[in-house]
Amino acid sequence: MKGYYFITDAGLSKNGNLSDVKSAIDAGVTIVQYRSKMGKTDSILEEAKALKEICKGKAIFIINDIVGVALSVDADGVHVGQGDMPYETARKLLGKDKIIGVTVHDLKEAMVAEKRGADYLGVSPVFSTTTKNDAGEACGVGLIREIRKNCKIPITAIGGITLDNVKEVIDTGVDAVCAISAVVTKDDVKGEIEKFQKLFR
Repeated sequence: MKGYYFITDAGLSKNGNLSDVKSAIDAGVTIVQYRSKMGKTDSILEEAKALKEICKGKAIFIINDIVGVALSVDADGVHVGQGDMPYETARKLLGKDKIIGVTVHDLKEAMVAEKRGADYLGVSPVFSTTTKNDAGEACGVGLIREIRKNCKIPITAIGGITLDNVKEVIDTGVDAVCAISAVVTKDDVKGEIEKFQKLFR
């Protein structure tokens, strides 16, 4: 896991999730998370199947929170937040070979997640964000440095990240960054992602 971590957002997207994920893959993204908090299970399942097909052989496909959908489409894993299904339950349902990422907001949560066996951490929100209403207070880059010092598993930074502030985030030693509104609201999603990708080289 290195570079830009792509998360879908149908509410913000100019071109739609399918188009965005194709653009992300074309830009060299190697991990895609399908996040859909709205809509019926059937439509979520249908879209998840289509997105998994786009990612096949090119990128790791993660489902946000909905373990049932991840199992149905045989996704590569799930990402769970602190208020979602507990890590242990998700692991029991998915088995030992699937990837499980956990959102954390402080050092304690990060260390607990790593100890329990999380495959990677999503530190959120780094800066103030309008993408997720329940994201909480911004944690800043200092927390990422602290987590980097204390945890060995990969770290993804998310929340309020733009091309203007991403350099200070990358300088903390994070493995990946996600900047949803800085990318999916634009016409050229591929081009915007490539700008972030270049900063990791």
